[in-house]
Amino acid sequence: MRLMDPRRWVATLFFLVFLDSGFAQTFPSRNVTLVVPNPPGGAIDIQARIYAQKLQERWGQPVVVDYKPGAGTLLGMEYVAKSAPDGHTLGMAVTPLVILPALREKMPYDTLKDLAPVTMTGVSSILIAASPTLPAGNLAELIALAKKQPGKLTYASPGLGSSMHLAGELLKLEAGIDLLHVPFKGGAQAYPELMAGRIDLQLDPTFGIYRHVKGGKMKAIAVTSARRDPAAPEVPTVGETLPGFNVLSINGIVAAGATPRELVHRINGDFRKLLRDAGFAPIEDHDVGLFGMCRMFIATKPSADY
Repeated sequence: MRLMDPRRWVATLFFLVFLDSGFAQTFPSRNVTLVVPNPPGGAIDIQARIYAQKLQERWGQPVVVDYKPGAGTLLGMEYVAKSAPDGHTLGMAVTPLVILPALREKMPYDTLKDLAPVTMTGVSSILIAASPTLPAGNLAELIALAKKQPGKLTYASPGLGSSMHLAGELLKLEAGIDLLHVPFKGGAQAYPELMAGRIDLQLDPTFGIYRHVKGGKMKAIAVTSARRDPAAPEVPTVGETLPGFNVLSINGIVAAGATPRELVHRINGDFRKLLRDAGFAPIEDHDVGLFGMCRMFIATKPSADY
């Protein structure tokens, strides 16, 4: 076997490093697509449109929000995983990213290999909202009603495997009640159903659904975080009735797995600057009680493994 000339090895390594950093220096060279794995109108869409506007101003290139809902966010993440690894396709990652591999025997991509973590962007409390016609105004009344009508009350979530879905199932276990889960492709699609009383309850990130509570179209039952959300301080926590209950919704940004490391760091840095410049509070403590839903955005550096 012939060994590579050390000079050629060094030259090749230098070329790869130069190529890697070159991607970061010239990025973006064209339109950037920000994939939202949910339909328009929900909590993640709100964030995506803010990011797209601010990134477009910073990068000087169009940033287009592209909606690819379905299969509990699986379709949108698959699109990102199979995109060109050049940073021009980014994905809004939500909690199912880390949950679906445990729920599905077959995945169309390898979460750890085919997606590159760019940054974590936010943590939010989850609000349990009720139809205006539901004869329950707090969690204790809801539990009592559900026990009288086992399996009759319905709750909506943005899809199977979402943190909202799991929070609903945990509530059933902790409260000893039976609720019927009704999954939607996204939270926004369930809003009119809840307002009209066709479903009884909905779990959704507080910063997305609370505006409808304030508008009188829904009733707030409780938030699932350990502490009350400062942006909705009048809404009690589930833990005030069921001690120890604490479920949060997380989200972040991902790129194709083979995206050069230097480029991932460049995009991460741009997000950190964006969140600071936009007035969002970059904090390391992920307890939603430390910040309101309108200031729930954070930016974290890539891990040492990437």
